[in-house]
Amino acid sequence: MSRTMSVADSIIIDVAPAEAYEQLSDPTAMGRWSPENRGATVRGERRGAYVGMVFEGRNKRGAARWTTRCTVTAADPGERFAFRVDAIGLRRPRLPGSIATWEYRFEAVDGGTRVTETWTDDRRSWPDFLAHGFDRVATGGKTFAQFQRGNIRTTLKRLKAALEGGRTS
Repeated sequence: MSRTMSVADSIIIDVAPAEAYEQLSDPTAMGRWSPENRGATVRGERRGAYVGMVFEGRNKRGAARWTTRCTVTAADPGERFAFRVDAIGLRRPRLPGSIATWEYRFEAVDGGTRVTETWTDDRRSWPDFLAHGFDRVATGGKTFAQFQRGNIRTTLKRLKAALEGGRTS
């Protein structure tokens, strides 16, 4: 069985694209919405997303905790924010490798913004059988594509609730 290498979902949020971008392009804030991420530390002094910015994300799934090193690959205000996960480890991201790419697109729609979150599996060199086995252990029985679908949906719903201040549309 071949792997699903990318999954995405969208939600309409009643804010301008620039506002949605400003929130999602701050890696230190992602822990407010993500079911796994617990925030990040940006390397260097510069604030505000830019291509090449490096940050370390803190993550938790059940009892498991890990840190990732990520590099921003797109930082187009109000349009697109993306980063590549290129190292992982328990306390420090010491094991380099292509792991995943996360992308957020912002599209103006009547009265708000369509935010699309996409996860892409960058473990292309892994044989499918190995990836499937690892994924099922790491996610409690699912593939990463199945698992990330749920994470993306949760993240988008939480983001919408936070940016709309609890309002429902």
